[in-house]
This record gives sequence, structure tokens and C-alpha cells, in this order.
Amino acid sequence: MVKEDSSRSTVINISSDNVPKDYITWSTFNTVFMNSCCLGFIAYVFSVKSRDRKMVGDVPGAQDYATTAKRLNIAAVVFSIISFIVLIIIVSQQRG
Repeated sequence: MVKEDSSRSTVINISSDNVPKDYITWSTFNTVFMNSCCLGFIAYVFSVKSRDRKMVGDVPGAQDYATTAKRLNIAAVVFSIISFIVLIIIVSQQRG
């Protein structure tokens, strides 16, 4: 007697053409090293939300969160660089 296998498997193919980036690595870097005004941490939160939306299959929602994370990461980098430059100027003025 041959027994039929009643279990079935499902394969889900995700197209990589329209999957948005979630910027999680950039957000983690900004959280650890350039967390001026907590912008890096907020960007990390939005990156995680983007990744969650991507896993659920909500591509437009993931894209919205990813765009917000990208903008916050850019703001964190710019604000941190400006802060470092101002700090260097202040320290050099006091020593000179």
C-alpha cells in the first residue's frame, strides 16, 4: 500500500525589482556613532518599521517608512558633521 503525502508546501516568490531598501545598516551606524538629537535612533525605528512592512507585503508602506528613515539618516549625518566642525572651531579658538 502506498500512502499519499497529504502535506503541501507553498512557495512565495518575492520580486526584487520593487522591494524598497530599509536603510537598517545606515540607521544602526548613525544610532551608534552619530546620534545627535536622537535622529539616528529615530531613523532606526523607521528602518525597522520599513522592514516589518516589507515582510508583511505592504510595499507602499515600506517605501514610506524607508523614505523617512533615509531623510532622518541624512539629517543625522549633516547635523553631526556640522556639530563636529563647530566643536573643533570652538576648541581651537580657546587654545589659540
